[in-house]
Amino acid sequence: MKLSRIVLASLLALTACGTADTPSTPAPGASGALTPIKLQLQWFYQAQFAGYIAAVDQGFYKEQGLDVELLEGGVDIVPQTVLATGKADYAIAWVPKALASREQGAGITDVGQIFARSGTYQVAWKDSGITKAADLKGKKVGNWGFGNEFELFAGMTKAGLDPSKDVTLVQQQFDMQALLKKEIDAAQAMSYNEYAQLLEAKNPATGQLYTADDFAIIDWKTEGSSMLQDAVWANTEKLNDPNYQAQTVKFLTATIKGWAYCRDNPEKCRDLVVAKGSKLGKSHQLWQMNEVNKLVWPAAGAGIGVIDEAAWKQTVEISQTTKNQTGDTVLKAAPEGPAYTNDYINQAIAQAKAAGVDVTGSAFQPATVTLTEGGA
Repeated sequence: MKLSRIVLASLLALTACGTADTPSTPAPGASGALTPIKLQLQWFYQAQFAGYIAAVDQGFYKEQGLDVELLEGGVDIVPQTVLATGKADYAIAWVPKALASREQGAGITDVGQIFARSGTYQVAWKDSGITKAADLKGKKVGNWGFGNEFELFAGMTKAGLDPSKDVTLVQQQFDMQALLKKEIDAAQAMSYNEYAQLLEAKNPATGQLYTADDFAIIDWKTEGSSMLQDAVWANTEKLNDPNYQAQTVKFLTATIKGWAYCRDNPEKCRDLVVAKGSKLGKSHQLWQMNEVNKLVWPAAGAGIGVIDEAAWKQTVEISQTTKNQTGDTVLKAAPEGPAYTNDYINQAIAQAKAAGVDVTGSAFQPATVTLTEGGA
């Protein structure tokens, strides 16, 4: 998943500092010069962030009068903390983790829910008989922890399992080696990353790469325990400033164009990500681009980035009620104040549509990507 690999407790401690005082935002492009913007990403450069990379490369942000600098993430970076402390203008973060930060005082608001769907799987060998959450009973179940485990725990709980008694929980590394070596029965994976690692591995019995037929997937969207993931977060206090409001609409308008570009040009966006310095190979990045597009497109309703109330409520409910192996929940109470708003994304959608951008991608069809050994 490579999103925010910080222990949840550390994340909460880091975000307890709240929102730093920030100067008034200059009107974007008011003087004719580009307004500098910093966007904090969740992790290292990869196709998960291709829409933002494309918006920079294709000049979509500059069209809006913005000079956007992408800040690469890493193991010791919590994006919403960077935003809340005034070191970035916007940040990309999963909704549950960002809400945990809000509960500890970080002044942030979801202004664009770019990923409409969760990409989290639990993967098992096809011959294991594991096809749904209930089948995990009595099995060795890998999970990353660090706040990434709640869809899994919610799915098991919904299936009538007690995660503390009915399964053997195993701390999983951020790869698929434990499953490949059959040290665990089911492994956590993102559709766009770790799952591909399985299909890039060679079956020692045949000398050929594994295929999807070798594995079974539990998709938390199907199980009804999925949670909202990548979103654009803004500084709540600064959203009181009309200039920051206008800047946010401009930023989101260009971001929509970036993601539409990657929907229509996945191979070009793969190349942009590789050129940006990603450590992942070209076939892996094309797989990731294709799978990420599935999480964004088609965009139901008004278009990309609009926060679906039902999905938001499900995310909040799971965050409040689902306990992990240490008995912790993501949230102690429902979010207070402006945790999200569709005001700015709706304005951005209107502007993008006026510029001829397809904001719903209703005709989107994913490609078939052929992976190579190691994702090269």
